[in-house]
Amino acid sequence: MNMNMLFNMFTRLVMRRAMNWGINKGVAKMSRGKGKPPVGGQPGAGQGRGQPNGSADLARKMRTLSRLTRR
Repeated sequence: MNMNMLFNMFTRLVMRRAMNWGINKGVAKMSRGKGKPPVGGQPGAGQGRGQPNGSADLARKMRTLSRLTRR
């Protein structure tokens, strides 16, 4: 192995780990709900009965979209 191959291998290893670290940090931050703790300290306490949560709202929109595309 020459020096160029070793340098490229080391560079790829460092870049791969840095990318994985950054992606994991970003995904963790987004999954926390942008840093806002729920009201009342209990999970789901901030959501009222009339407010659909994000996943239910998204599912409803996707069902509507699939109905429209079938026609």
